[in-house]
Amino acid sequence: MRHPVSYPYRTTREDLRIPVAEGVELFARLWRPVTDAPVPALLEYHPGRLTDGTAEQDAERHPWYAGHGYASLRVDPRGHGNSDGLPGDPYAAQQVTDGLAVLAWLADQPWCTGRLGLLGLGWGAGTALRLAAAAPPALRAVVAVGASDDRYDNGGHYLGGAPLGPAEHARATALLAFAARPPDPKYLGDDWRPRWLERLAAVEPPLHPWLAHQSRDDYWQRAGAAGQLAGIRAAVLAVGGWAEPSRDTVLRLLEEVRAAPVRGLLGPWSRQYPDREQAPGPAIGFLQETLRWWDQWLREVDTGVTEDPALRCWLAAPDGSGRWVGDERWPSDDVREIHYGLAETLRTAGTPEGERLVPVRSPQHTGIDAGRPLPHGTATDLPGEQRAEDGRSVCFDSAPLAERLEVLGRPAVRLRLRCAVPRALVVARLCAVAPDGSSTLVTRGALNLAARHGREVAVPWEPGAVGEVEFELGAAGFAFPPGHRIRLALSSAYWPWLWPAPDPEGFAVDPGPSVLTLPVRHLAADVGRAPVDFAEPEQAEPLAVRHSADPAADPARLTVHDAAAEQWRLELNPRPAGTLTFPDGLALTEQARAVCRIDRDDPLSATAEAHWSVRLERPESGWDVTVQARSELGCDAAAFTVRSRLTAWEGGAVLFERDWERRIPRTAG
Repeated sequence: MRHPVSYPYRTTREDLRIPVAEGVELFARLWRPVTDAPVPALLEYHPGRLTDGTAEQDAERHPWYAGHGYASLRVDPRGHGNSDGLPGDPYAAQQVTDGLAVLAWLADQPWCTGRLGLLGLGWGAGTALRLAAAAPPALRAVVAVGASDDRYDNGGHYLGGAPLGPAEHARATALLAFAARPPDPKYLGDDWRPRWLERLAAVEPPLHPWLAHQSRDDYWQRAGAAGQLAGIRAAVLAVGGWAEPSRDTVLRLLEEVRAAPVRGLLGPWSRQYPDREQAPGPAIGFLQETLRWWDQWLREVDTGVTEDPALRCWLAAPDGSGRWVGDERWPSDDVREIHYGLAETLRTAGTPEGERLVPVRSPQHTGIDAGRPLPHGTATDLPGEQRAEDGRSVCFDSAPLAERLEVLGRPAVRLRLRCAVPRALVVARLCAVAPDGSSTLVTRGALNLAARHGREVAVPWEPGAVGEVEFELGAAGFAFPPGHRIRLALSSAYWPWLWPAPDPEGFAVDPGPSVLTLPVRHLAADVGRAPVDFAEPEQAEPLAVRHSADPAADPARLTVHDAAAEQWRLELNPRPAGTLTFPDGLALTEQARAVCRIDRDDPLSATAEAHWSVRLERPESGWDVTVQARSELGCDAAAFTVRSRLTAWEGGAVLFERDWERRIPRTAG
């Protein structure tokens, strides 16, 4: 990682309060170049708390942008950090209303040219798309990293109409704790305590609405930018990682935005900025790449971005290596659909000759080696070798490939099924099988059969009926080497990624009319094209934060099999335990733990537990507060049961405690 010792501009930093609606002021931090001339401005708007939660990440990029001539503003939404107001639903329309007010305020400042850019990661990127879809007049450019345009289906809540399992539950528990954190008296003064009490009284577990809306209804339509992408008028650099779920957003932006320039970048990353040295990698000079984008659209300097390929992406190989390629347009003229019949091109073993229907009834712990649905770059986030998972599935394999085969885009399956129960889950994994039998996950997809007519409706399957279903797998960029086999693995369970269907019966597949469709890229597509490459990563000097790890911390991921009870337990430590001490004197300690269990043959045995605690201390003033959220989630055939508790301490004494219990009918999931 390179840290420049000098920049074109000297910079300043100041903390601000920005007025929005209803007398609310949002807390913000502004980095600016020292110059008498107005400059373009960039906004990052995210609830992660700029004084502690995202302080290290913010310090890597906002001073860098200021040093290159941009005013760079980081804002906490209302009810978060040191901003006024109360925390509401994470996807509430108020977040967009306030964001538009901040953009208008920013464009009106005398030190701003009135040309604005939006950048964001994850939640911030998805909100940036929602803001861009409103077409604010000053907004000229967007850089969205890991953006979900559809919070329902690629935002970490549902997959193919099936509710995500313990990972969503653990994330909701974390968000409950995060929303309940107090303002910091260093920045808010004596008013911090009454503001905190108001905040504690207002917070609600976000899991309640997430589980209550099991189809893509108005709640989810309002939460994302899906269906509104055509309204975007600002140039969008859409960035995603092959290891995280919102990569499909990059392709949809390329396909649906017509009123503004769009370029896509898909790389070997999890949910992170691509200049960070985290798994799987490699990192790139992402700040330099975004500077080209800003200069082109905010300064009208020809940086060559309009000549870049529409889509630049990393094609991965089974051994973890890969290469960068570029396609001049998307959909690409160099990608065509190839169909593989399950009864002809792909074959399965173990089915009696003449048997038309192949039963798929998976043990309930199928999916235990899936990795995290929303990886953030730790070593245990990613899926491991898939042979054990394949053994719990029904697999259809091709013959060994005679030549290299490159897949770029969204694979899909069309399956003819018979199902004896009204609710069932179909999971499809695409794997590359090496000559030695090792299996590498390429991508996966799922369908809750009740959502087969669309995610907006839930239609139970008629027991015993035979019918065809179609669904896409997540987008992939992957090169199958010669000698490898293409494997389609089908299962009726995928725990703990997805909440299990209430009945263990599974389904049966008829290979005859069933088809796997792969988007295959022409092997000569790169002939005559300039190579795709990037500069080495560069960031501003890191924030001087002291990290002290907890030597007694639990392992990041532990799988336990109780052979006598045939129960599988997965224990996760989503956040490395330890204390961060910031330059302003704040000490932040987080502890997290998530545990889920399931019995081999009983989907109704599935349970999830999570707790997340945050302690904030300022030893010089004696300020010491802790917030802890705990939650349990279980189910029966008719409903989910959620029990949550939020506790807050001040100086070691309990200041606030509240319990919730909800029984939420399984309307679709």
